Amino acid sequence: MSSGNTLDDEETFKILIATDVHLGYLEKDAIRGNDSYNTLNEILNCAKTNKVDFILLGGDLFHDNKPSRRCLHNCITMLRRYCMGDSPIHFNILSDQTVNFNTTQFPWVNYQDENLNISIPVFSIHGNHDDPTGAEGLCALDLLGASGLINHFGHSNSVERIEISPILMQKGNTKLALYGLGSIPDERLYRMFVNKQVTMLRPKEDPDEWFNLFAIHQNRSKHGPTNYIPEQFLDDFLDLVVWGHEHECLITPTRNEQQLFYVTQPGSSVATSLSPGEATKKHIGLLRVKGRKKMNLEKIPLKTVRQFFIQDVVLADYQDLFTPDTPQVTKKVENLCHAKVTEMLEEAERERLGCPLTPEKPLIRLRVDYSGGFDTFNTSRFSQKFVDRVANPKDIIHFLRRREQKEDIKGLTRTKSTGLRVEDLVKQYFQAAEQTVQLSLLTEQGMGKAIQEFVDKDEKDAIEELITYQLEKTQRHLQARGVTTEQDIDTEVKGVGLAWEVGADELDVAINRAKAHRLERGDNPGDKDISDDFADVTMDSDEGSVPFPPPTRGRGRGGRGRGGRGRGRGELSAMNMKRLQL
Repeated sequence: MSSGNTLDDEETFKILIATDVHLGYLEKDAIRGNDSYNTLNEILNCAKTNKVDFILLGGDLFHDNKPSRRCLHNCITMLRRYCMGDSPIHFNILSDQTVNFNTTQFPWVNYQDENLNISIPVFSIHGNHDDPTGAEGLCALDLLGASGLINHFGHSNSVERIEISPILMQKGNTKLALYGLGSIPDERLYRMFVNKQVTMLRPKEDPDEWFNLFAIHQNRSKHGPTNYIPEQFLDDFLDLVVWGHEHECLITPTRNEQQLFYVTQPGSSVATSLSPGEATKKHIGLLRVKGRKKMNLEKIPLKTVRQFFIQDVVLADYQDLFTPDTPQVTKKVENLCHAKVTEMLEEAERERLGCPLTPEKPLIRLRVDYSGGFDTFNTSRFSQKFVDRVANPKDIIHFLRRREQKEDIKGLTRTKSTGLRVEDLVKQYFQAAEQTVQLSLLTEQGMGKAIQEFVDKDEKDAIEELITYQLEKTQRHLQARGVTTEQDIDTEVKGVGLAWEVGADELDVAINRAKAHRLERGDNPGDKDISDDFADVTMDSDEGSVPFPPPTRGRGRGGRGRGGRGRGRGELSAMNMKRLQL
């Protein structure tokens, strides 16, 4: 890391870095409706003031996959105001631009278009909020790209193998390789990294002379066994990784001692949830790169971001003031919460002094743990006391219980406060269950996934289709082996169950079948394409049964192949169907 002042010359790249702008978030809210627009205006103004070479956005420029006309109009207006003009561009693109910008009919960087006058190029990957959908795989960024306002890169068209080709830039003697990968479902991308299906290409000539910058938009923190991307998956030749999607601002670069690169997490520029991570002060970064080794990232605080204060109160810690048996204890609890909210408002007012761009009304959240026998009070009546002082009067107070509240559900004991996922609950159930009710054809992983789809996404056929798919696969296996007797079936099934412990692609096929059922019935198809969640696995278009292993043929929906469902359902009469029970 070098001092920023020593790097400003004709050979230094100056790059403004921001992620997760979430343009259009709560745009219909009377108080917070303009927050995201004001902050984008500040970001672009900052880029123009600092005379940067280009702006790098790490995904989720838009909050909605289909932004409103007001949102698109405001975005286009600001990009035209700040990014178009006569200022010269001081760097060149050396790579094959038809590969770098493969989502547009104008496959070249916008500032080289003879019909446009660009003063500050904007390079952006897509996030999970504004990701490509539909048969043509378009997103809102492609609209801006077609109009010449931004350069959308990092879009992978293949679902079988990802090759990340860098945008090669040169300014003076400084060579910069800009890599980008737009948002992909974490579990799929995790699987592709494990299977060595992700490749980052390097320049053929003097590969060690380039500063390698990578923009990614995935889970960085672990949300499950494979629902994140570990930093060690990334190539060790990288110099700096700009990590989008995570909203907590951790913009100071941290060194990964295993891979020996730095990671910066700029975080979001608008609070989209009232969680502790969003309460961290928001920043953008001004990155300076000179040569192969000199890099400096300057933190720039955002002044137009609405203040957000959050506190936790555990009522059991205030035994000197009240207990659950204290007379009028609910009133005393309410008075305590009133005092805490007032303290946060006073702190917000002190911080806002001398900052005219900061919105007047802050976001306030008080999380109250009422475990131990306490009762809640009327939050609506409480919020009326602050309706003219806070930006979120309807959800100031959030009651929660962190103590263990055990419930027995069909033999499954779970703890509310642990936040277990559906898959974890299913696994716990079968670990505690008797041997007679263990799964043989299905796996805990598969059943957990199907139940999660049923609960979270209302895929009513998910469980049935998973069972049907697994039965079909088992039937084909037994027929190929020539197994006919009940004893041989039991023996073979036990072996098959062990061999098929992990079948992520098969799970995707079964879930896609369930989605096809829903779309055929017309049950809430919404705007989402059937391939949005599991685009790397398609349904079989033949009339026969689903092949094993399932093919991966792109994003198309394909036919359903219903013929496989009707055949052979009675062929396994000797199979003990109790093994399919939960």
